[in-house]
Amino acid sequence: MTQMMFYERPVALNRERHKALRLAAAPAHYAFAAQTNAVPIASTEFAEAARDYPIVFVGEEGGPFNVAAMVGVRDRQNLMVDAEGNWAPGTYIPAFARRYPFVLAQGEGDDKLTVCIDEVYAGLGTDKGEPLFAADGSETPYLKRVLEFLQRFHAEAQRTTAFATRLKELGLLVPKIINVERGGERQSVSGLWIVDAAKLRGIDDARVLELFRSGYLGWIEAHLLSLGSLTRLVARMGEAARVSDEAGEIAAPAATTH
Repeated sequence: MTQMMFYERPVALNRERHKALRLAAAPAHYAFAAQTNAVPIASTEFAEAARDYPIVFVGEEGGPFNVAAMVGVRDRQNLMVDAEGNWAPGTYIPAFARRYPFVLAQGEGDDKLTVCIDEVYAGLGTDKGEPLFAADGSETPYLKRVLEFLQRFHAEAQRTTAFATRLKELGLLVPKIINVERGGERQSVSGLWIVDAAKLRGIDDARVLELFRSGYLGWIEAHLLSLGSLTRLVARMGEAARVSDEAGEIAAPAATTH
């Protein structure tokens, strides 16, 4: 999971180069996210995102861990983005995707963050949309709101990484593998981890207090509740497929009538 995922040609936002640039939402705005099955997510989004997505930890044994919302159960498949590039109506859109085409980028060996924009985005132009810079080269109110959003997301993402790292240190994460069988073919989604509820109940009181005071306990609860969203995600496949994990087959929820 990388902060530059989705961006084809990110360049540093420049007052001279981009002084006439305007931004308008393009048709098929979320097409850039159509070929991913997981989107990075910050802990402050857990409560809203849990209603629509399984929230999982992503990483390899011994490596850094991040947190993501599962948006598909097969590789290069986002069940929340349709063929026209629209995100599913009425569902939560992770901030990681909402910030596009902007991003805060960090150079190699450099702690300084630079605001970048993906120059290939179809919504960029000089005729319509929100201007980024005023005539005097200052940031417009729109761009200021964008910058505040990017900075807030960056800070929250760092807190979330620290959260995932701490849970791994405490031995609370266990691997989860999703298997999809369709048309005689089998595909597995690995590199996913979830909190082991039994291990969580077994930690000592001092660690429970630590998790509570840091706010981590509430995030863990939201994560565990979110795992129930996997059946709804499977239901979006709308095709003959068997989806299973280590506990067995995951059945799509039965249709209801009103």
